Amino acid sequence: MAKTRVPAVRNPVARVLPLLGLPHLDRFFDYLVDEADSDIALPGTRVRVRFAGRLVDAVIYERQPTSEHPNELRYIERVISELVVFPQQLRKLVENLALRYGATRSDLIRNVIPPRHAGAENSDIATAWEDLGKAKEPDLSAWSQYQFGESFVDSVLSGAKARAAWQCLPAKNWADPVAALATKVALDGGGALIVVPDARAVEFLEKSLRKHVSAKQITVLTAGLGPQARYRRYLGVLNGSARIVIGTRSAAFAPLKNLRLAVVMFDGDENLVDPRAPYTHVREVLTTRSSIEGCALLIGGHTRTAETQLLVSAGWAHDLVATRDTVRAHMPRIQAIADSDIALERDPLARSARIPAIAFQALRQGLKRGVPVLVQAPRKGYIPTLACGSCRAPARCRYCNGPLGLAHSSTEEDTAASIAGAATAAVPTCNWCGRPDPRHRCTVCGSAKLRAVVLGVERTVEELGRAFPQTTVIASGGAKIISEIENHAALVVATPGAAPRVKDGHYGAAVLLDTWAQLGRQDLRATEETLATWAAVATQVEPHTAGGHVVVVADSALEVVQNFIRWDVVGAAQRELEQRKQVSLPPAVHLAAIDGPALALNNLLESAELPANAEVLGPVDLPPGVRLPGEYNDDIYGPPQRILIRTPLGPRSELGQALKAALVSRIVRKEELPLRIQIDPVRVG
Repeated sequence: MAKTRVPAVRNPVARVLPLLGLPHLDRFFDYLVDEADSDIALPGTRVRVRFAGRLVDAVIYERQPTSEHPNELRYIERVISELVVFPQQLRKLVENLALRYGATRSDLIRNVIPPRHAGAENSDIATAWEDLGKAKEPDLSAWSQYQFGESFVDSVLSGAKARAAWQCLPAKNWADPVAALATKVALDGGGALIVVPDARAVEFLEKSLRKHVSAKQITVLTAGLGPQARYRRYLGVLNGSARIVIGTRSAAFAPLKNLRLAVVMFDGDENLVDPRAPYTHVREVLTTRSSIEGCALLIGGHTRTAETQLLVSAGWAHDLVATRDTVRAHMPRIQAIADSDIALERDPLARSARIPAIAFQALRQGLKRGVPVLVQAPRKGYIPTLACGSCRAPARCRYCNGPLGLAHSSTEEDTAASIAGAATAAVPTCNWCGRPDPRHRCTVCGSAKLRAVVLGVERTVEELGRAFPQTTVIASGGAKIISEIENHAALVVATPGAAPRVKDGHYGAAVLLDTWAQLGRQDLRATEETLATWAAVATQVEPHTAGGHVVVVADSALEVVQNFIRWDVVGAAQRELEQRKQVSLPPAVHLAAIDGPALALNNLLESAELPANAEVLGPVDLPPGVRLPGEYNDDIYGPPQRILIRTPLGPRSELGQALKAALVSRIVRKEELPLRIQIDPVRVG
């Protein structure tokens, strides 16, 4: 016998958002609430509703007494869980981000709320934060080293809306000041949220927090958690038993109660961008939360992105930097040596190691002091990129036009023979399709000779092992990244971002090789990212007063090299922003990158009601290495292309709303050609 349903006495109509992921259905639908479910069908709960003949998940946005829908309403099928997993603060955040990115709210909600796990709902999540351990009063004196640092701390603790762009001092642990401030916020009853790019940074930050609070008082949210653990911790944050939340990208949405401090570290790192639509950036999520919830915001790092500098220039955020004298006292000695100035002939060991004699001496002096030293090579592998030995043209695969490289050969003789063009065990192989090419000839001049363009970590380790025969050589990069090493003499060779930290110490010296491979990339952010990579290395080196020495193999006349030598990271960000303003590139403008078949792009432009001042650029081929998601078939759709739509700075949601309306019209016309839209993407091409 069918169950008799009676509408709820109070507010019987629920405004529901079905989680369908379709732009034209990204709106509210009214359903009736049964009186039996009235106490649990609250705004923010997940429910199941019948939509177009099938059951779908949905969330309740609000309850109201009546509906404007003229026809009879259906009842909500059932309440999935009586827990309010989508509180009002997150609903406001999703609404704002959907307008900003031209996104469907259901796509954002799936990123915000972890999948339900019934076992997690039965666990104990009601314990008060104070009862989870004993927290110690932190020392906040580290912030006194920065201009207005004490004022910033006072503002955060008083609950004011303080926003700062923080440049960490070199040779200083960035995690300790952040951990101390977060602990103090939690002790005062507030919530602190800290988002970092990767699991290594989470682990490093957690160690600093453990100096002040217990492990149970730290809520860690990372992609490596299982479904039950992630959902249980999410519920703990909702319940208020979590006051300090740290994690990677998705942690930015953690619904902390009484959020007083939000921190994002190293916002130029691409790991902070969601790879799924709508491609949100943690910096944008937290700046939006700061505006909605009125919390303090700290954007920190060794360097500064142009986007953060724009916030400072606009007065939305303020500088939090040390004085020049303080910076000089903490930074290592930084020296630039151009390739043309390298004098290797005086030292045969330096010649065999492919490094300048000055850099060789810096490494040797660091090892003599009994501390580790670091060499950074820009690529993993052995010899990842080859070029013609005669005309220097890049060596390309005859099948797919991919770059040719060398895998690790068994002997030095094999490598030398292969570079010379002989057929040996070390055969030039395509880095894209994997086809070997033992009889390669240059397509420009016909020469069979090959030369190394960039030497990888494995080859560099080999060379340095010969130059420092009595020293332990450690490689870190690719699939084998070492997090930490002991503080004793060792030579570390690492790729960018893979340098291990020195336990209770610093490196004595660092050498940055083949810097042109980073600076010469055809990328809008090449200079910005290269400086960030250099600074991340240099900040792990001892101050110059202790003998710390950094040698960068680059032309000292370059502006970015001068910024590095002087540690003028704010000046570099200011110059980068001004240059982008001159050529109308992000963040000086709003930009949308739209990828898809030519027909889909044309149809979108014809139907879209773009802002009056919008400028359309393209279509052009997709940048090298960029592909559309899914199984895109060139034979069916044709080669994918890209158009750029550029508008001056103004309301952040204007461009996104116009493009979302165009997507809705596509669906109404039943267009099924694939299309990808990215608002203010990190990679423009």
